[in-house]
Amino acid sequence: MTARMLDKRMSAGDIVAQLSDGMTIGIGGWGPRRKPMALVREILRSDLKDLTVVAYGGADVGMLCAAGKVRKLVFAFVSLDAIPLEPWFRKARESGALEVLELDEGMFQWGLKAAAFGLPFLPTRVGLGTDLAELGGLKTVQSPYDDAETLIAMPALKLDAALIHVNRSDWRGNVQVFGPDIYYDEWFARAAAKSFVSCEELVDRMEDHYPDNAAANVFERCFVSGVVEMPCGAHPSSMPPHYGWDMKAFKAYADSARDPGDWEAVKDRFVGASEAEYLANIGGKEAVTGLPLPIF
Repeated sequence: MTARMLDKRMSAGDIVAQLSDGMTIGIGGWGPRRKPMALVREILRSDLKDLTVVAYGGADVGMLCAAGKVRKLVFAFVSLDAIPLEPWFRKARESGALEVLELDEGMFQWGLKAAAFGLPFLPTRVGLGTDLAELGGLKTVQSPYDDAETLIAMPALKLDAALIHVNRSDWRGNVQVFGPDIYYDEWFARAAAKSFVSCEELVDRMEDHYPDNAAANVFERCFVSGVVEMPCGAHPSSMPPHYGWDMKAFKAYADSARDPGDWEAVKDRFVGASEAEYLANIGGKEAVTGLPLPIF
């Protein structure tokens, strides 16, 4: 196999060009943490529409909903933590503009794992005794063993594409992910037909530069279809250990959703015509990398 065949470097525009209307797109990260926001902003600059978005949601989901890009949302929550309910998502949900499948966090994870394993479903106790199964049209199965236990059959959350932001990658798609919690990014990658990675740092060959960090390679390069270097690409969400979340930016974003909450009037502020313009408007890389990591 030639080096050219292994080279997965793309621009953000190239990655979005691989997506199409009506796709099911998984977005890695967790609420206001390690979201691939630069790639989300690139989608917001595009004509993509009618998407099914699968996410532990934060501002990624809120912005895509506000822009009218989302037809269906599969989610466990959509939150900015200190701002418990993501405001633009709330407006879309209350207006009835979205088809939704609301899941418990564990059910959501189980759906990604079923897709990653190539299974139609995985049985789980999570969700029993709640309305989630009925509201989501989920079915139950009975254990074939002596216990004969009734379990929810959590269907696979199959993704056409996944978007993930990592700390490092090389041009072959070998990634390294750091921080106290990487959430379920590896399962988004494995559940998707194609995964696209943005990174804080792009290197030549990972084994030449950071051989001591091999354990941070949390999913195999065979799952990566494209990679782009986008420093500060998670802003305004956090990206440990590089920078924390930008709560000032989140508060301004939440304030902009107050009635009448016209996304067209504020989108330039939160998206920009290009990523370079976006970074310049928030004070550049120095401002982002100076954001303190939150302490819990």
